[in-house]
Amino acid sequence: MGLLNRMGTVVKAKMNKLVDKMEDPRETLDYSYQKQLELLQNVKRGVAEVTTSKKRLELQKAKLNLNIDKLSGQARDAVKAGREDLARIALERKNGLMSQVQSLDQQIDDLNKEQEKLQATERRLSAKVESFRTKKETIKAQYSAAEAQVKITESITGISEEMADVGLAVQRAEEKTEDMKARSAALDELLEAGTLEDFTGGDDDIEKELAKISATSNIESELESLKEEVGK
Repeated sequence: MGLLNRMGTVVKAKMNKLVDKMEDPRETLDYSYQKQLELLQNVKRGVAEVTTSKKRLELQKAKLNLNIDKLSGQARDAVKAGREDLARIALERKNGLMSQVQSLDQQIDDLNKEQEKLQATERRLSAKVESFRTKKETIKAQYSAAEAQVKITESITGISEEMADVGLAVQRAEEKTEDMKARSAALDELLEAGTLEDFTGGDDDIEKELAKISATSNIESELESLKEEVGK
């Protein structure tokens, strides 16, 4: 179990590192802003629905008030005509409609309070969303600037490292060149001193022999001249 736990921890650490590398804060901010806009839209939709319901009840109330006025007129006409029975029926219906109006008034008042509450919520949420949008754009701009600076710094660092490698290569080349020059000079010096024999220069051997013969001839000739001078 200890090994499995360690492996699980390693896998989680690797996954977290991978997710962190893949995550773009700008995309996360845009996603959060979009979600807030959706929430704000839902609140606005709720305000519209409550307002629509309230208007519907107000229209229904207005229609009931028209019927109430109509029944009041009918009751008055019935009384004038001596038909109290009809007037009583009209007044009973009127009373029932007035009860409905009172119920509608209560519902309309409740919806009006709900509407005001939702509108206040909408205003607060709108302010928060706008504030978040401003902050989001600021953070995105700062992140983009920092990202660009990092890329520039990485490029400069890469150039510096590359130039350092080039410098080392040049130094090694110069050292090898100097070493080769030193070896060449040493070999030339050894050849001239006769320490080393040049087996590749056949023509040089012939020249040396010819030079020896010429030198010997010169010496003999000069010696004969000296003898003649002394004899005289």
